Parts: sequence; structure tokens; C-alpha cells
Amino acid sequence: MAERVLVGMSGGVDSSVCALLLQQQGYETDGATLRLFNNEDIGVSNTRTCCSLEDVMDARTVCYKLGIRHYVFNFGEQFKEQVINRFAKSYEMGETPNPCIECNKYIKFAKMLERAKLLDYDYIATGHYVQREVDSNGRVLIKKAVDGRKDQTYVLYVLTQDMLRHTLFPLGAMTKEQSRALAEEHNLVNARKPDSQDICFIKDGDYAVFLENTMGVHTPQGDFVYKDGTVLGRHKGIIHYTIGQRKGLGISYRHPIFVLDKNPDNNVVTLGENSDLFTNTLTATDLNWIAIDAPKSDVKVTAKTRYSQKEAPATIHPVDNDKVVVEFDQPQRAITKGQAVVFYDGEYVVGGGTIR
Repeated sequence: MAERVLVGMSGGVDSSVCALLLQQQGYETDGATLRLFNNEDIGVSNTRTCCSLEDVMDARTVCYKLGIRHYVFNFGEQFKEQVINRFAKSYEMGETPNPCIECNKYIKFAKMLERAKLLDYDYIATGHYVQREVDSNGRVLIKKAVDGRKDQTYVLYVLTQDMLRHTLFPLGAMTKEQSRALAEEHNLVNARKPDSQDICFIKDGDYAVFLENTMGVHTPQGDFVYKDGTVLGRHKGIIHYTIGQRKGLGISYRHPIFVLDKNPDNNVVTLGENSDLFTNTLTATDLNWIAIDAPKSDVKVTAKTRYSQKEAPATIHPVDNDKVVVEFDQPQRAITKGQAVVFYDGEYVVGGGTIR
């Protein structure tokens, strides 16, 4: 009897090809689209057609083409609580969060896997570009995708062993061009559909407007302070800035200046030179380990603090079960509170955590 797989189908080409491949590999395959928010949750008028409805229709059309079932699961309440509210709270605390990671942790994998198990599926699957392997001890590992330009291991470091045991990633050995070509070959409706780039619940890319108008987050104006304590002007509220930012400050100075720090306690945004943005240490919490158990002693790794960044050599210094200090061999630019630091051993994800 064929193993059953429930594919998370966003309406995009990658998840559609994921379903196609698994069907070709002999799995009993069905699709599921997650409804994560209503228009009013993201400040979009009900008179406008939300793009997520178009995505649902694209996913349903592909499922019809493949002759498989299509479900729609409404996880809007959980998404608002675990992703949108966390996003807003993090900005209020002076951080710059990554909501896609929270969504993977709490919704796309946790909630979807829970629902799939209730429906007697053996696995879930997604169109992420990562590879999955099982080592000789039965530990499930995440490995970088063959297509390095599309590798998505950074946003999946939060997955637990239980999630990984029950998840398939069939696109990890393919390039994006190969995925699109396969979709074209099988006349899938979304073969040429552009990739989504922005955070799904912020339609115009303006985080500050969303936080103020939709979430009711209002951070008052305060002082721009140079690193030596000199007040340079007034800022619009700390949610409008991120570490390393240069443009849009509205401050004239004798040389280029950048955001070094945001302090919600005294409502100060500290500015300085580009060289001030480099540091070789960070502290991380909310840790998840994939390739190893939580370390008790120092571990040499490579690590990166942003999705598009190249990893750099570093040492993990454990402090306790949920706190580490990471020391880079060379200083890194604009390490930002709220973002993720992800650790690698060659092509494999060791684990990661949230920068504090």
C-alpha cells in the first residue's frame, strides 16, 4: 500500500511541482492550502480581492489537473497569535523579527503535520529547496539544496526531529529552472507564476504602516543620538528603523551614518559609522538543534545571521540549555536582535537560535 503524503500547496510553482514529483514517485498524494489570514487581519479592504484567494484557486487547479484531492485548512487564528502578534511585539521591543521562521515553526509544519496525522497521512511535504537525509543513528538531517541560489535551510532550522521524520522535500536536488521546466512540460497553470518575495501579510512592504495602522503599535518620536552622546535630531519611532540602515534617517552629517542600536527603554536610536556595525560576538536563545544534541562544550561551526549572507567560521560557547554565545573568527556586520543565527557543518544544518 502506497504511503500517503499531504503537500502544502501555496499556489506557487514550487509546491505544485512538489506534488507532481511525489505522485510520480508512487506516493498517494493530496494537496492542502493554508488560509493564514483574513483581509481585515492585514488591513486590506474586503472590497479588494486578496491575492491569497487567487493562490487557493491556483493550488486547486493544479490538484484537479493531477487528479488529487485538495483541502483548505483555516489556521487564521493561530497565525495571528503565533506570527502576526509575535511580529508586532518583537518590533516594539526594538528587534527586527523574521516572521517566516515563526510561521514555519508554529504553522506550516506544526499545525499542518498535526492535521495530516489526524487524516492518517504518513508525511507532509513542501516545496522548500532543501535536502533531507537520515544518518546511521536515525537522526534526520537537513542539507543545503543543490541550487545554492535557492537554498532555504536558513528558515528551517526550527524544525524538530518529529517534524523532520514526517516531512519530505523533493525539490532539494533540483534547480529552480528544472522545476519551472517540469511545470511547463505538464502544463501546470502556475508554471510561469513569479515567486513571492515580501512577507505575506504585509501587502505593500511597509512594516511601520502595518504595525501602526493595523496592529495599533505606536512608538513615540525620540532622539537620534550619535555614539558619543551628541543628540543629532528626532526619529519617527523605533519601529521605522533597523540595524545597519543608512537611508531615510533625515539626518545631515559630515560623513555617512548608520543605525547602530534601537533602545525601546529610553526611546533612543543610536547612530555611528559603518565600522561601528562590526562585532564578532552575539548571544542567542530559543535554540533548536538538528544535527547534534544541545552541546555541553564549545563547537566549531560556520554561521550566518541573515538569510542572504554567506556563513563565516565561528565557535558556539554554551551558556545553558537555551542560551549560547557565538564568537565569529572575523567581525560580522549589522548583527540584529530578533533575526536568526543558523549554524552549519559543511552542507548540513547544525541548529540555530534567535539573536538577543
